[in-house]
Amino acid sequence: MAMSCRYAAQSCARQLRSSSARAPAQLLRVSATSRRWNSTEAAPVSPKIQTIVDQISQLTLLETADLVSSLKTKLNIPDLPIGGFAAAAPAAPAAAEEAEEAAPAAAEKSLFTLKLQSFEPTSKAKVIKEVKNMLGLSLVDSKKFVESAPKTMKENVPKEDADKIIAMMKELGAVVIMD
Repeated sequence: MAMSCRYAAQSCARQLRSSSARAPAQLLRVSATSRRWNSTEAAPVSPKIQTIVDQISQLTLLETADLVSSLKTKLNIPDLPIGGFAAAAPAAPAAAEEAEEAAPAAAEKSLFTLKLQSFEPTSKAKVIKEVKNMLGLSLVDSKKFVESAPKTMKENVPKEDADKIIAMMKELGAVVIMD
């Protein structure tokens, strides 16, 4: 086995020597492009961007979560479900259909807004967990949401679903009202 490995190494070395003698310019071009693609060096960045990147890299996880939520609020970026944009796309036509259905039924209110008014301090963890599952928020965002009560939880909820949510949150020790 050692003999075959030595033979393979020698034949590879011969091939490299013969190919470098035939086309040195081609090898230089290939090595330059492969070096560029394998490089860990980034393209030149403006000093302003570099300063921001340096500052963000020094943040803790909680500070980063605060930064993300602040940017979402400032730039008016909606929270998306776990599926991302692909999962949000089918929901848009359904929302338009609900709006068309709600217009004729203006005399009789069928869609409600749920608002978290308060919660019992002993059941805070359970309420945070349920808000996280219901709204699809991260744990940090759910905690901030619950602690900032009173706050609107959901909008345009049918009466049956609203009653179920209110009953479930009441069992957990939270006060949710329907507007």
